[in-house]
Amino acid sequence: MELTVVMPCLNEAETVETCVRKALACMREHGIDGEVLIADNGSTDGSQQLARDAGARVVHVDAKGYGNALMGGIRAARGKYVIMGDADDSYDFTALLPFVEQLRDGADLVMGNRFKGGIAPGAMPPLHRYLGNPVLSFIGRLFFPSAIGDFHCGLRGFRRDSILRLGLQTGGMEFASEMVVRSTLAGLDVREVPTTLSPDGRSRPPHLRSWRDGWRHLRFLMLYSPRWLFFIPGLVMMTLGLVAGTALTFGPVYIGKLGFDVDTLVGASAMLVIGFQAVLFALFTKVYAAEEGFLPEDRRVRKLVDIVSLEKGLIAGGLLALAGIGGLVASLVHWQTRSFGPLIPSESLRIVVPSATALIMSFQTIFAALFISILGIRRTRETPIDVAASVAEEAAEAVIREQRESAQARKNRENEDGAEERESSTA
Repeated sequence: MELTVVMPCLNEAETVETCVRKALACMREHGIDGEVLIADNGSTDGSQQLARDAGARVVHVDAKGYGNALMGGIRAARGKYVIMGDADDSYDFTALLPFVEQLRDGADLVMGNRFKGGIAPGAMPPLHRYLGNPVLSFIGRLFFPSAIGDFHCGLRGFRRDSILRLGLQTGGMEFASEMVVRSTLAGLDVREVPTTLSPDGRSRPPHLRSWRDGWRHLRFLMLYSPRWLFFIPGLVMMTLGLVAGTALTFGPVYIGKLGFDVDTLVGASAMLVIGFQAVLFALFTKVYAAEEGFLPEDRRVRKLVDIVSLEKGLIAGGLLALAGIGGLVASLVHWQTRSFGPLIPSESLRIVVPSATALIMSFQTIFAALFISILGIRRTRETPIDVAASVAEEAAEAVIREQRESAQARKNRENEDGAEERESSTA
């Protein structure tokens, strides 16, 4: 079978029959060998029977959520290609051929673009059309090397085997973003075709919740991009803190009528420490995500981890600790010159703050080196199938061993019997 059209369904009795008939008619018109599969997520309005009567196959998906319903349908699909779309009659299931043609041409994922194909009046709320979708799509293109203009179009086609290999995890509305991001990071052939969006045919409110689901999409994009979540903000803070702290260590800094002194030095120290911690978190996330298969391995990060070994990290942390301790000793000497009496903050803090900062960063460096070494430990992951195969192999080896031992014992007995017969005939 070439194509399966998968529609997630939760109480879509008003529209599911229409969507199924449109998709089947499109496949008949263009001679496509295919089926329509309804991934029902617990409908209570009779949607399942209406879909069957219209010619669809229905599978039940117990796990709630848009992403869970779709993954259940994708796993149950029989087609080489899958086109997914909502069962609310907002997408045009009579215009599936452009998606199929791109898939036949070798594409792994074909996204619809509603902004290029046309959005009918009332089909998309202004909040989604002018803020939510454009902003989230822009962030997706910024965070990841993708040229997709409509990250959240619900009508899209893909090779079933390519998407299953990605191991998609999210169960909610953010599944739409995960599919694009993971496909892009995996280097799949991702393309885009114009499609239309019409007002849905339901009388009830949609399942989508604007702010909740928008935040889930944004959260997913950030979590899958440690560079933008941790590294770039951390690097900016580190740079600002280091530049300001270095300048203020040698005396006050004046910009026009503004004067910056030791109070700002404390703030610069905090920025440096927080920024350094954020950069380390970016490194932790990259190593962990690559080891667990959530993100593809970054060669630059792997090279850095290989170069910066545990021993080198401990040495770097030790040197920073010595610098910090040296500064604290200098601050004690400075205090001694004051006969251990009251100090002038504008003088003493220029020694204490950089010293304390170096000491804090030394422990951060040491702990980071230890933690990255733990993350980098290679381990064998055995699945239940692997375990069963190992048990079966051991059992087969045991049987062969027993057969060999039995054969050897039989041969020994035969030799003994033959020897006795020869002795008897000689006598």
